[in-house]
Amino acid sequence: MSESAQLKIGDKTFELPVIEGTEGEKALDISKLRDESGYVTLDIGYKNTGATKSAITFLDGEKGILKYRGYSIEQLAEQSTFIEVAYLLIYGELPTAAQLKEFEHEISIHTLVHEDMKKFFDGFPSNSHPMGQLSSVVGALAAFNPASLKQGLSPEEINTEIIKLIAKMSTVVSWIYKKSLGHPVIYPQNKLDYVTNFLHMTFGQRTEVVDFDPVVVNAMNKLLILHADHEQNCSASTVRIVGSSDANIYASISAGISALWGPLHGGANQAVIEMLEKIKLDGGDTEKWIAKAKDKKDPFRLMGFGHRVYKNFDPRAKIIKKACDDILEKLGINNEVLDIAKKLEEVALKDPYFVQRKLYPNVDFYSGIIYTALGFPTDMFTVLFALGRLPGWIAQWKEMKENKEPIGRPRQIYVGVKSRDYVPMDKR
Repeated sequence: MSESAQLKIGDKTFELPVIEGTEGEKALDISKLRDESGYVTLDIGYKNTGATKSAITFLDGEKGILKYRGYSIEQLAEQSTFIEVAYLLIYGELPTAAQLKEFEHEISIHTLVHEDMKKFFDGFPSNSHPMGQLSSVVGALAAFNPASLKQGLSPEEINTEIIKLIAKMSTVVSWIYKKSLGHPVIYPQNKLDYVTNFLHMTFGQRTEVVDFDPVVVNAMNKLLILHADHEQNCSASTVRIVGSSDANIYASISAGISALWGPLHGGANQAVIEMLEKIKLDGGDTEKWIAKAKDKKDPFRLMGFGHRVYKNFDPRAKIIKKACDDILEKLGINNEVLDIAKKLEEVALKDPYFVQRKLYPNVDFYSGIIYTALGFPTDMFTVLFALGRLPGWIAQWKEMKENKEPIGRPRQIYVGVKSRDYVPMDKR
């Protein structure tokens, strides 16, 4: 007999089946509770509510575990490329050599963006935020791919749109950066791998050939892999709920980008650099700011330390720390902001106050440092996060479609005025 829990309301008892995941996670299935009892549950922010069953990503915040399709993030970051991980997330298995070659080829032949899309960038104000541009342009890709709007797309047709979106996303992101500088856009080179091609379009010049150090390419690959998915977070669940209305993939991903734009979700690495800049402007006295962080009466908080999900350590931070050290050493960058970051890191890894509270540097701390070292402005950080998260969003959207999940429709507890009569304008 399967395990269940009992809920007693008044003189009635309701059976709630217990659902257990492959990693031992347990949940109470309340899918039929409203129909059987008339009651709904209240869980503001969905902190304790599982909205779906998913086979994509497993996360254990207490133990510091992150797995994509059963593979540890440590193994994937060390041995895979971003495109190989994208294949894994979207299709469920690591590709064979032939499958990966075909996947890379299909992506490479779809990297060009319609020339008319340049007019979008011409219309954006010069100081418009890159995330607003990204959300708008990705949503607009549906207009240039009308086949994606057809109802009842076949798996083959859906896959074509997936390939197109992965391919064009890197081009769009590079164009956003180039336009912010007033530089001409750089077209993709199909002979290059995905990450090198992105760096080529972003930092390349029409006037000269730019070579990219393998250390830089490797670090960029790792950053994208580490951000590729993170279970049912704000943006992933947004993609699923928008997609549940049968919205096309471009509209669904655009919605996810908008969710990521929020500073409580995707803006943490930008906040790290802004904090470091603030400390620099104050004279660079790290001891003063560490003391402020320890003072319970002081509202200042160190950004990029600790994590709301990982209660022990962020497994991604250990991986990206080495890539960060490698980049700073290889590029030989002398930057006061990065020096301040290294001082804060050293204290946080040794000071009992931070160690006892498990306030270790997280992935956002190191990713912000790497992006700064590579030359990206802070308002591009979240756009780069979106580029990395794209395969996860696509995998979540695809899984939702394949599971034939119903349209998302959260309930509420109404707390407004109960009833009142309309008052004519002259009596108000």
